[in-house]
Amino acid sequence: MATEAEAIVNDWGGGVHPYRVGHRKLGMWLFIMSDSLTFSALLIGYAYVRASNVWPTPFKFSPSIVFSSIMTLVLLSSSLTMVMAVSASAHAKRSTARKWILATAVLGATFIVLHLFEWRHLIAEGLTPFQLPAEWSERWPGSTPLFGATFFGITGMHMFHVFTGCIYLLVVAGRVKKLKHEDIEISGLYWHFVDLVWMFVFPMIYILSVDGGK
Repeated sequence: MATEAEAIVNDWGGGVHPYRVGHRKLGMWLFIMSDSLTFSALLIGYAYVRASNVWPTPFKFSPSIVFSSIMTLVLLSSSLTMVMAVSASAHAKRSTARKWILATAVLGATFIVLHLFEWRHLIAEGLTPFQLPAEWSERWPGSTPLFGATFFGITGMHMFHVFTGCIYLLVVAGRVKKLKHEDIEISGLYWHFVDLVWMFVFPMIYILSVDGGK
């Protein structure tokens, strides 16, 4: 007569328990959950200070929104290359997986470079975490300098995650033949999380601050 454990395995037919997960993958899921709370708190705080103050809407469709949309496209493309890397790893094509992982890291680095160009442009205009450009203050009288603090704080936090993700992927790419497929999946989880966060940051920080031309 089959034991209870054997009966469970036979019922599922896959040879594993349905809720079993490796400790490394579980750790990554727990990290993602905790980091999701961090970004949620930042975005909720941003929404509150935005609604409670006179808020400038300085981003013109061209070039600001077009440029940030290109950044978004680059980051979304990196999610596709990460999917290809995990797929190649699942089929035991480790050399191919390494190439896709490196492509993902390159796209992530490209996103960072584009972001730094944007920061440089805004800082040159006079935007700092504690001060708005004089032109913005004249156009939106009484507007709060919290715009700069929240913009640099939230986008900087996300950019830091992308940077650490690139380092992580380079390490994984260098050791890809020594790692298990689960380790490649775990790196993919982190990268997709970073991309998903940007899909909340982009509309809240950029799209809601489009210059209406009034």
